[in-house]
Amino acid sequence: MSTRIPENKKFLTNLFTGEFERYGVIMDAGYGPVDWSDGDFTTSAMPIAEWIPQMVRLYEQRMDWHEQTGDDSVPIASLVSGTQLFADAYGCEVHVYPNNIPCALPLVTTAEQADALPEPSLNARCLDRVFEMAAALQQRLGKDAIIAVPDVQSPLDIAALIWRKEDMFPAMHEEPESVSRLIDKCRRLVEMFTAEFLRQNPTGCLSHVPYVWTPDNMGICLSEDEVGSISTAMFEQFTAPSLNKLSERFGGLFIHCCATADHQYENFTRLKNLRAINRMFQSPGARPAVEAFENKSVLMLWTDEAMVRNLLDMALPGTRYLFNPWAGSVDDAKAIHGRIREMIARS
Repeated sequence: MSTRIPENKKFLTNLFTGEFERYGVIMDAGYGPVDWSDGDFTTSAMPIAEWIPQMVRLYEQRMDWHEQTGDDSVPIASLVSGTQLFADAYGCEVHVYPNNIPCALPLVTTAEQADALPEPSLNARCLDRVFEMAAALQQRLGKDAIIAVPDVQSPLDIAALIWRKEDMFPAMHEEPESVSRLIDKCRRLVEMFTAEFLRQNPTGCLSHVPYVWTPDNMGICLSEDEVGSISTAMFEQFTAPSLNKLSERFGGLFIHCCATADHQYENFTRLKNLRAINRMFQSPGARPAVEAFENKSVLMLWTDEAMVRNLLDMALPGTRYLFNPWAGSVDDAKAIHGRIREMIARS
């Protein structure tokens, strides 16, 4: 294990929840050479053992980048997957694209059908393959390797995969109780899965996006994208209750949101223990987020060097950034990391 990992864990823990030291920088190697020709590892017909070599290569690449760049990363072994895992547990058909990640197809179109859905089991194929992969990867990499969860959608986002969106969104007005019941059912599945993942992987990481280790007992990471399509009042009604329950259960929240959702910033800041948020900005850019989350949550950002300069110029006294730049090779990563560190030092 790298000698810097304990130091980086302490730094990241302070960045998210403690005394501010400086902005963080983690160089992102991307997903590496993953074979999507047969879907992801949860949908593929290949035995899990045949997926292990490419998962190991990705982990080893991240460990190498950590060692050579001197960034703030804590290397984790990611269970790279599509978004279909939890919808599959409800019986949604999963569509496998050629050379891309798979997705779930809607299962229900009416409130009656949604209410009739039974509580799902963790023995559903996709989720069962997650546990099998985590165990196999831990055995291959050793007990010190940190295994991270696959893509975990928010309860609202899972419900929007199960219930055809063009029917579910009108139902939010016409039959809101049914929508809320499905969202809460999805919340219970996420909670059950996460608790079992941690039982089987006590040192596991609950962060799937962006690439960053998050501290134990300080939060669950969720992709929350459907909030871009709803009003602020609907966020309070349909989204906040499930997110706050998950925050209470797991010690906080880390949110990824790539939707056009600037109008939800105030709602995000009201969530219990929102440790950090990862945004993909649209017009008017990053400034509203910088202002909204000052002294509240870390902004975790995929970025290039030009954007780092702009973000440093926008920074307020209470801003906390975690920059997650991408590079095509370890040599590029070393050079980019060095230049960003210099920009931060001058800011």
